Amino acid sequence: MLAQMMKEPLLLSSVLTHAEKYHGDEEIVSRMPAGQVHRYTYRDLAQRVRQTARALLDLGLGEGACIATLGWNTYRHLELYFAIPCLGSVCHTINPRLFHEQIVYIINHADDVALFFDASFAPLVAELRHRCPGVKYWVALVEAESIPADTPFAQSYEALLTRQPSRLEWPSFDENTACLLCYTSGTTGNPKGVLFSHRTTLLHSLATALPDALSISAREVVCPIVPMFHANGWGLPYTCPMVGSKLVLAGMNTDGESLYRLFEAEGVTFAGAVPTVWQGVIDYMQAHGLQFGSLRRFLVGGSSCPFSIIRTMWHDYGVEALPGWGMTELSPIGTLTTTKRKHAKWSTDQLLEFKTNHGRPLFGVDLRLVGKEGEAVPCDGQSVGELQVRGLWTVDTYFKSDRSALIDGWFPTGDIAAIDGEGYLRITDRSKDMIKSGGEWISSIELENIATLHPAVAMAAAIGVASIKWGERPLLVAVMRPGQSISKQELLAWFEGKVAKWWIPDDVRFVPELPMTATGKLSKLTLRKQYRDFQLPAEGE
Repeated sequence: MLAQMMKEPLLLSSVLTHAEKYHGDEEIVSRMPAGQVHRYTYRDLAQRVRQTARALLDLGLGEGACIATLGWNTYRHLELYFAIPCLGSVCHTINPRLFHEQIVYIINHADDVALFFDASFAPLVAELRHRCPGVKYWVALVEAESIPADTPFAQSYEALLTRQPSRLEWPSFDENTACLLCYTSGTTGNPKGVLFSHRTTLLHSLATALPDALSISAREVVCPIVPMFHANGWGLPYTCPMVGSKLVLAGMNTDGESLYRLFEAEGVTFAGAVPTVWQGVIDYMQAHGLQFGSLRRFLVGGSSCPFSIIRTMWHDYGVEALPGWGMTELSPIGTLTTTKRKHAKWSTDQLLEFKTNHGRPLFGVDLRLVGKEGEAVPCDGQSVGELQVRGLWTVDTYFKSDRSALIDGWFPTGDIAAIDGEGYLRITDRSKDMIKSGGEWISSIELENIATLHPAVAMAAAIGVASIKWGERPLLVAVMRPGQSISKQELLAWFEGKVAKWWIPDDVRFVPELPMTATGKLSKLTLRKQYRDFQLPAEGE
């Protein structure tokens, strides 16, 4: 027997319509690339999105068109985040930090027919124009009189909008229609495209807003520092309008000083970024003896968050960490470190230590562990295996691939992990980053967490280097905090009693900074190349 309920498709246009109708007066604040602050409301957003959609239709960019963006977190980029999908087209967000060859590849691979870009990317766009023949329209996100000198061939976004009325009836179509296209960072081989649907994107936004997830509501002031060109901005550009929170877009300047000043000026209560960004905020505040006036919680993802950041943010500033795990293929959030009723009895130190895990699955996400032969690994909190995932917003097949990415209906993440009986996840490493010494595995993440607990260490990376005797041994590459110093011997002694003796790195190299990937993660691939011929000290017993 079928139910007798309305059959409304899950479309992103419903998010925009809801925000305009029920949260129309709430603010959207953008810090623009030149530093000026732009303010308007969800009602203004909806009006301009309809104008943008009409402009796209005038250009012939309707249903099914793949339209690319090269943009920072600003109101104009947000308008494209809605206008393109709401027409039934595909918004392809391009990460400008990829190698230029990779950018050319993904534009051509996606069959992009138009590209909208912020003025700061004009030199890159000038280079791309002759290498991406399928792109018919190049549109600068500027006023008519501000077309960058590098791109005289581009049209002005604002000029396109001024000619358009703000009335438009959004089309209805199948909720499985594609809405967003995002490519992985492509550390090995060409980047892979993940094509999201309206259904999966809307379900992801609903689930992440729940109290047991991000707990975002109309009472929050949210700053998604994570770029909108990286993994859909972790879904926040849709979650915030859905619930009506004030939205603060940080633009291109995400250094510690810029973010702190923005938080204080706009009353930000919740923000999301990768660990390196939060470390920059901490360094700035410590150097100037500052405190937060409004920030109460912070989301951290992209890579494992060092315990030092979790501890410092709570003890020194009263700000609670919300670590999570996910990937582009998961839309991207899979787990979040939220507590249960029983955790209310725990001490502060217990809770801070608990925050170093990667959380439990949201509703809509299912996890399992498998061994080398595909056998089931028990979820006892100790046994480790390859993490696999399935769910309501998980990829099935990469864009334009002729075969599924799944194994027996599960997506293999490439992470090595343990899961306890309540579903709390602990990533021990990426499979490619585990260090195999004498046939036994060493977790690089655990070594890095211990290193960054030392007050003199700002960041650290552990990689395996060749050893005649053991096959591989760990090398620690560390960055000191400003004004601090520590010797190699002192740092190695710091590990004693915290891990098995054979886990302790054989050597330490101090560097001014660590290499990062295009998505702000630590690039161990780069480090392994740099230290490929590294000679370990004379091996002991």
